[in-house]
Amino acid sequence: MEIKPVKAFDRRIICKPDKSVTHRAVMFNAAFGGRAEVRNPLISADCLSTIDCMRRLGAQIEIGRSVRILKGGIINSSASLEAGNSGTTMRLLCGLLAPAEGSFTVTGDESLSQRPMNRVIAPLAAMGAKISGKDGRAPIKITGASLRGIDYDMPVSSAQVKSAILLAGLKASGKTTVREKAASRDHTEIMLAAMGAKIAVDGKNVTVEGGNKLHAVDVDVCGDISSAAYPLSFAAGLEGGKATVENVGINPTRTGILEVLIAMGADVKVENVRGAAEQTADISVRGKVSRPVTVGGELIPRLIDELPTIAVLTALCEGESVIKDAGELKVKETDRIETTVNALRALGVEAEATEDGMRIFGRGYIPGGGTVDSCGDHRIAMSMSIAMALSERGGTLVGGEACAVSWPDFFTGIFGGGNV
Repeated sequence: MEIKPVKAFDRRIICKPDKSVTHRAVMFNAAFGGRAEVRNPLISADCLSTIDCMRRLGAQIEIGRSVRILKGGIINSSASLEAGNSGTTMRLLCGLLAPAEGSFTVTGDESLSQRPMNRVIAPLAAMGAKISGKDGRAPIKITGASLRGIDYDMPVSSAQVKSAILLAGLKASGKTTVREKAASRDHTEIMLAAMGAKIAVDGKNVTVEGGNKLHAVDVDVCGDISSAAYPLSFAAGLEGGKATVENVGINPTRTGILEVLIAMGADVKVENVRGAAEQTADISVRGKVSRPVTVGGELIPRLIDELPTIAVLTALCEGESVIKDAGELKVKETDRIETTVNALRALGVEAEATEDGMRIFGRGYIPGGGTVDSCGDHRIAMSMSIAMALSERGGTLVGGEACAVSWPDFFTGIFGGGNV
């Protein structure tokens, strides 16, 4: 796929639905509830994997303009589940099925099968779960068991791991507490509370009591700020660039990208705030960024998926920018430290990988002209498409179909059918 340079960008876009919220709304209602409707869902490859797994467990689900759960509950006592490329599906299923009656196997595609699962297996085993992987990776085998609550200090902040432990804790004896060094996204806590779970949040600590009886809830899925980051960053990278993205979820555990755009010199406005537990807003950005930044610490969990895009923007700022404390990037769909640095270098940007992040030596422009392989990673495909469009000579993208994981019509959504 050839991507040409873009010299002007002025777009108003309705935000794509949130992938994290869609996963949870479907899975939790299908597991614990009765009839429910998930409105404005993201129908992408990852979310379809969650829907397929819940159907295999016995839930009756219809897909149309919304996702309707007609009958919930884990009915089947044994099932082979295919999570595809979705780490969220696999890890959350581990917690969901650990106390369930039956025997289950959860597999994934080649990429997901290389991602570490001991971070989920270990705490669940400490709760009494009968769970094992193949050298700490998928396929994962689970036999339902009686669980006990634990007090668990998370080695690395991860919403997926936290969610798995909390789901298991719903059916465990006593209380289960998860403690994080930095707060990760809290969509699970918000949704479980809405469904009637006995759950309490105290700063970076979350506690759930066992013996919960949950009920179904209809969910209106907010826009995904991780998807909004692409048009907003595109506008931020161009002199005179403008973008407004409507209905963006502004959960505080997800809005780190906006703080970084402001720090880099972009003009950011958040308007028309609405909603309650999961607020949304219309976000506007005007370019151009000019100041190098250092991104690290407690900010990292709040923008972990946006770091490849932030790296692209730092190349447009003269001086050295640093991304640190981001070792979690190594265990995403690819090692995103390596793939991001290699992609930037292919486009003529001076960058180097570090143990927990990267250093980018910006020259105020991206030369472009090279070829980038997404390596099957949707975040790399989308962020490097933006990099090529912002570059002097454009570039060639291999593996653009990976965008279907979270934004199936990404190229027409961003470029409107041109420049590609």
